[in-house]
Amino acid sequence: MKPRFLLVPLFLLATSLSACDQLGIEDPAKVAAAKEADGKAIGSACRHANRAIEDCYTLNPKAQRAAVFSGWKEMDAYMRENKIEGIAPVIPRPPSGKQMPKPDADATDDAGSSKSAASDDKPDDTTAKSKAH
Repeated sequence: MKPRFLLVPLFLLATSLSACDQLGIEDPAKVAAAKEADGKAIGSACRHANRAIEDCYTLNPKAQRAAVFSGWKEMDAYMRENKIEGIAPVIPRPPSGKQMPKPDADATDDAGSSKSAASDDKPDDTTAKSKAH
């Protein structure tokens, strides 16, 4: 009779552990597969929108680069085989190169005061036109 009593708790333990997905415990393999699938989808969408792979990396910094490249490459082969033209992207391309640094507040004040002094010397075109009429 002892083996039956041991099988019941073992069976209950096995059935309760099989429901870990319902408790919100994520499987690392499933998470990795989902991230890779997302990266491939992003890459293929970028290729379909005629975006360079570098633009795709810039627009999606959290995506896995290897998966993005794989999706971009697969879509490129698919589009070439089926002679599919890409579509125009809706979002503009990111600016190329480094962005200009923002000027300091002190430099803005100096430039602003010199501009206002220069503008005082010349009459405004709109005021000259309104006086003429």
